[in-house]
Amino acid sequence: MAGTIMRRDPFVTPSVRLFSELFNDPFFRGENGGLTEALEEGTLALDVSEDAERVYVRASLPGFRREDIDIEIHDGVLSIKAEHTEETEEKKERYYRRERRVGSVSRRVALPSVVVEDGAEANLADGVLELRIPKSPKASPRKVDIK
Repeated sequence: MAGTIMRRDPFVTPSVRLFSELFNDPFFRGENGGLTEALEEGTLALDVSEDAERVYVRASLPGFRREDIDIEIHDGVLSIKAEHTEETEEKKERYYRRERRVGSVSRRVALPSVVVEDGAEANLADGVLELRIPKSPKASPRKVDIK
């Protein structure tokens, strides 16, 4: 609808109209697997590194418990979702107060190497989630002898 309103406005330049139509296109809005969905990775900041044997992923998850975190690796894509609800009640002389905090973060990212998904190990300590994922032997470079 925004595109039809802009077309009727004589003060809208052709370039503004073009960009409006372009970004109102379903491809850019994320409908049916569009570009926006492909770029959406989530809100959880990650450090991803690797050495010769493993891929390491570290994420800050203060306030989250092990039960709050869901980790999946499928076809070289790592998905981390964490959600928690915290409720506290305080009763004083003349008032009643109840506080509720809900937090959730997620991230989906392609791993830099081919990994052994079943060999992944995770540890949560001091609010930092650390994943150690072994690389697949198939991913190791092989020297080719010249005959």
